[in-house]
Amino acid sequence: MNHAKRHRKDFMIRIGIGIVSSIGLFVLIAIFAFVFQKGSSLLSWQLLTGDYYSTTYDSYYDGTLPSAGFERPSSLDDSVYYSSVWGIGLQDDLDAEGKPYILIVYVDPNSPLTSLPDKNTEGETVQIASGQTLGKVIFSNRTIVLTSNGAQSAIQLFDGADGILDLLTTTRGKGIRGSIITTLYLIGLTLVIALPIGVFSAVYLHEYAPKNSKLAEALRRLVEMLTGVPSIIFGLLGAAVFIPFTSTITAADGGNLFSGALTLAVIVLPVIISSTEESLKVIPDEYRQASLALGATKTQTTFRVVLKAAIPGILSAVLLSVGRIIGESAALIYAVGTAIKDHIILTERSTSLAVHIWSIMAGETPNFELASAISIIILIVVFVLNLIVKLVARRLSRA
Repeated sequence: MNHAKRHRKDFMIRIGIGIVSSIGLFVLIAIFAFVFQKGSSLLSWQLLTGDYYSTTYDSYYDGTLPSAGFERPSSLDDSVYYSSVWGIGLQDDLDAEGKPYILIVYVDPNSPLTSLPDKNTEGETVQIASGQTLGKVIFSNRTIVLTSNGAQSAIQLFDGADGILDLLTTTRGKGIRGSIITTLYLIGLTLVIALPIGVFSAVYLHEYAPKNSKLAEALRRLVEMLTGVPSIIFGLLGAAVFIPFTSTITAADGGNLFSGALTLAVIVLPVIISSTEESLKVIPDEYRQASLALGATKTQTTFRVVLKAAIPGILSAVLLSVGRIIGESAALIYAVGTAIKDHIILTERSTSLAVHIWSIMAGETPNFELASAISIIILIVVFVLNLIVKLVARRLSRA
């Protein structure tokens, strides 16, 4: 009887564990599904390489059009309306908010639209190119193109005109190239600062510090404590210490990438130290003893034998650090700032991908679509890095 009761109790516990784990899995899948459903439509090469801020160009044309015209390329889709008079292809499209606009998808290399006088700056020229959006156009015959009338109507007006009094085009904007570059800078600078310090600290704690050293034990407790400190505290450290420090030794006058990298270095140091020390612990003592028996010094044994064997664990620490750097936002808000920039300068403010998400979600009209698209990119980057590190670690383990 007791045996059957224990089996029933065990069965109920297993059911409870299954239900709880299923809830967690369902929530995780729901989050990923929401992110991909919202952001997948915005994923494009333009998003990755384009500027966040759009630029409007104002130009005109009062020359003579070629009499032969421009042949329609066979590569253009049927949805593209083409003007053989001006050599331009237009297409109807919708922005992230569902509003219609006219997209320029092709401009013939010999079209006069490739070099128009800038109406606002004398002596400068404007190049109409694919990827720009077409705004208002006033032709010499006084006909006007409006975005609301669509690409087909615009092409008909282009075909019936031989001059342009006013042509407004705009780059699409909402690209994240600047934030990607900022994130890469932060990853590189942070690892350059934190990786040597973290690895050497772990080497000291495990290889050189006496076994019962109170100093080593205090350092380990400090590392464990730093691991649990909220990142917003590190952000205050960056604002109070690293921004004034970097402003003193560089041309910075506020938050900058150097202060952000120093702040992130403090954040990831505990991760690097802990992971590296754990990887050193699993190296068999026979490696050390054999190296010393062959006449190698303690330093040679540590850096040529032990540390080399611990490289897979160190790479895991690097992966964890990169993931923390990419996903960090709270600390960088204080240590770098929240200004979205297209042109990145190390001594100025800018945003990483995570802070970019915070910036576009902080206003009265949060942009869920763009935030989800950036989230997908972060997930893909972390997944690819994870895959690369595991492949490298596996190859090194076999060597």
